[in-house]
Amino acid sequence: MEYVKAFLCGGVLCIIGQLLIDRTSMTPARILVTYVVAGVILGGLGLYQPIIDWAGAGATVPLTGFGSLLAKGTKKAVAEKGLIGALTGGITAAAGGIAAAVFFGFLVALIFKSKPKR
Repeated sequence: MEYVKAFLCGGVLCIIGQLLIDRTSMTPARILVTYVVAGVILGGLGLYQPIIDWAGAGATVPLTGFGSLLAKGTKKAVAEKGLIGALTGGITAAAGGIAAAVFFGFLVALIFKSKPKR
């Protein structure tokens, strides 16, 4: 059942993104930023955690999950370090995921040859 919940949540987020692409003049980059900001806002208000608890990876893997992670890390760092935590908390919380993305991106770049788009 966990897979079904993850699929449903991720699918709904994808449907929303596709509708934004099809029905608005928003660029994909703006939609991605909107997803991250929505995750930060929902995470900061504590509204995204119940979605994560219900959907698991279906809520944490999309960009809204990244935004929620940034908000959670910032809240924790502000509670521990004060105002400086507002500047460092989000990146500290997301450092593992960012490092993994850079490492695996580099690894794939070493294995495969890129080709220009034609």
